[in-house]
Amino acid sequence: MQPPGLPKVVATDLDGTLLRPDGSVSDRTRRVLQRLDDAGVRVVFVTARPPRWLAELADVAGSHGTAICMNGAAVYDFGSATMTDVCGFELGALGSLVADLRASIPGVALAVERLDGPVYDPTFATEHPVPADLRRRRIEDTLSADPAHTVGKLLAVLDGAPPLDFFARVEATVRSRAVLAYSGAVGLAEMTAPSVTKAAALARWCASHGVAPHDVWAFGDMPNDLPMLGWAGRGVAVANAHPDVLAAADAVTASNVDDGVAAHLERLL
Repeated sequence: MQPPGLPKVVATDLDGTLLRPDGSVSDRTRRVLQRLDDAGVRVVFVTARPPRWLAELADVAGSHGTAICMNGAAVYDFGSATMTDVCGFELGALGSLVADLRASIPGVALAVERLDGPVYDPTFATEHPVPADLRRRRIEDTLSADPAHTVGKLLAVLDGAPPLDFFARVEATVRSRAVLAYSGAVGLAEMTAPSVTKAAALARWCASHGVAPHDVWAFGDMPNDLPMLGWAGRGVAVANAHPDVLAAADAVTASNVDDGVAAHLERLL
């Protein structure tokens, strides 16, 4: 039985929130996650990360082992390394969106995160290692109706462009055809299919498990977390969060450097 005062679900962003700046999980956070698991509290990671970056967290995912990934495009099960509740782009709409981005923003470089892995334009700059064969393909040449090729996220960058100006140009082109999210990577525009957000995916997952919003505590740091923090019964920002998130949160805890999520939950445990 859950101790009094504990939520039924803790939903937390990863990078910039639960994880240290180097991407590691502190011993303190590990202990708190284990205590939540022992108390029967479901911990759900809710992240912009693609599924290929989740396996490294399997040892802290707990017995429930669930992550909502790609900003809400799929639910990842750590135990089976499979995805459910996949909400990808419709291929025709994606093709039109890609063509319009190419036309309206000359020099834009694009990438897609598919269920079976990423595909990058040759000029797409990323700080993460990418196999050379993927970097040499235009994404238009890789779109197909194969379910494994379902696109969860479309990414765009423009070398040398001021981030705010670039985002404004992407937003003007995309309009309502995609959800444009900002998860903290400077100059990276992340897009999911219409209505696909962390909050929407978390709400569906909770409904399927009989959990009401007031029984959920959510933690985040960036604007793409705002709908989730607003939906949950309690939305908590870490101290290093974006100003918009700090202003909207129900509470503010310590930064991710100081294990803010763990510190906030320790008081209950």
